[in-house]
Amino acid sequence: MDQSFAPAPVAPGSDRARGGRAGHGTVIGQVREIDGGSALCRLDLSALAALGGDPDQTIATSGQVGSQLKVKVGKLWLLGNVRNLKLDPAKEDAVIAAVDFLGEGDETADGTLTGFRRGVTRYPMPGAKIHTVSRPDLGAVFKADGRAHIEIGTVYPTNDVRGALYIDPMLGKHFALLGSTGTGKSTSAALILHRIIEQHPEGHIVMLDPHGEYAAAFTSNGQIFNVDNLALPYWLMNFEEHCEVFITTEGAERETDMDILAKCILEARSKSRVAQSLGKLTVDSPVPYLLSDLLGAISAGMGKLDKATSAAPFMRLKSKVEELKGDPRYGFMFNGLLVSDSLAPFMAKIFRLPAEGKPISIIDLSGVPTDIVTVVVAVLSRLTFDYAIWARREAQRPILLICEEAHRYVPSDRSTAPSSVRKVLESIAKEGRKYGVSLGLITQRPSDLAEGVLSQCGTIISMRLNNERDQNHVKNAMPEGARGFMDAIPALRNRECIICGEGVNIPIRVRLDDLEAQLRPASDDPMFSELWKETGGEEEILERTIHRWRGQGR
Repeated sequence: MDQSFAPAPVAPGSDRARGGRAGHGTVIGQVREIDGGSALCRLDLSALAALGGDPDQTIATSGQVGSQLKVKVGKLWLLGNVRNLKLDPAKEDAVIAAVDFLGEGDETADGTLTGFRRGVTRYPMPGAKIHTVSRPDLGAVFKADGRAHIEIGTVYPTNDVRGALYIDPMLGKHFALLGSTGTGKSTSAALILHRIIEQHPEGHIVMLDPHGEYAAAFTSNGQIFNVDNLALPYWLMNFEEHCEVFITTEGAERETDMDILAKCILEARSKSRVAQSLGKLTVDSPVPYLLSDLLGAISAGMGKLDKATSAAPFMRLKSKVEELKGDPRYGFMFNGLLVSDSLAPFMAKIFRLPAEGKPISIIDLSGVPTDIVTVVVAVLSRLTFDYAIWARREAQRPILLICEEAHRYVPSDRSTAPSSVRKVLESIAKEGRKYGVSLGLITQRPSDLAEGVLSQCGTIISMRLNNERDQNHVKNAMPEGARGFMDAIPALRNRECIICGEGVNIPIRVRLDDLEAQLRPASDDPMFSELWKETGGEEEILERTIHRWRGQGR
């Protein structure tokens, strides 16, 4: 054994093996090479084996991939995370560890670490001794400071050190929750939101729920909206969103249709009483108008003898408007009763202004026709952003917008034309924090998200990702110091996650708390082995299902 770092014999379970004597921990190796914020260290296998008999799990896992080590530099302790291990070709009883430095802290009178802070001001010299990290050390590192925070689980490898998320840094710079299907992603999202709501019952949160699974989790402290009570006025759409709904052509024909639609919408809006009080009216102004006025403007344009085109574009637009107006599936949006100036009450109920103890709005999109769901998401997202921009002179009411299945709305495919929903979500990701709009993205396919959107998320909460492409995408979005934690993503258990970024002091691996059954989303997988044992009532099930199916009701 290399005598330069050989530790004295250690009895498993002794005070020194537990890092208790003087708090320094057991010496298990030495620094061999320093390179920026990382180091190559040689660890002694016999010293690591001796730790395995210690009852303290924190000590026993020292030296393993994902565990923490500490190095003394003057009066400071440097904390590092083991990224990978390989056998030392020069010594049979040693391994080479790549260690990323996470931060530093002061040394207490008994030798433990205190006052931990991110970043490194002094680096160790080659030959510096590597020590195990004790349970008190980790308690000092991960203990939440005085900032507003929520506790969501226990930090690996401890059973009692609580993992905390700092609310303001996490929401102020956006966050992403990632994880393959079946890893507990929806329940984890509900856990985080419940913990936030417990502390902030007068907050303002909007959840876009494409599968209708979160309504069950927030019946007591949230407001649930679906196609039955959403009442989203069609006139809230801007011109780009109108085009996505009303225009079905491509190329030159689409340009013609857009020109006609713009003139007709502006004419219809100008007939509103609200428009009379405005000095300036544009095609994007959220001013109510009647669908009958829009149809009248289209018909009037079609009847003009001096029109620049044939009647075909007018007929296409007229047919599409009449189709949406008469189809009951679109009644939540294209309804004659939605023509009144309901902008203020609509935004009050959606943005929970005031919250009245129910600070979250769950927008159940499962009943929205698939051909219009992206437009509905675009309208709600844009309203959130526009409200924040135009309310800058008022008392600020920050809004958190949660977008489930985010890869649907901001896809990475650059070959398709940018959609209105993609543009607004990208704008929120880039500029929302300036105006008090926070974006939370939830997805099982991070590699399908548009480039740059994930990198705008200051906090990333990653559960297990089974796809290698997704894993690499997340690793590339993280700072170098977190790569060792990201390497553990494929090995995470259900309801375990890696958290990196602004919302935590340093990257952490957390075992998430269990959530009470009545607070969980309706996202449990069916138990085939149990459900296939049940029988009876199939005729009634079919009858009720077909009735809902034919009536397009959920």
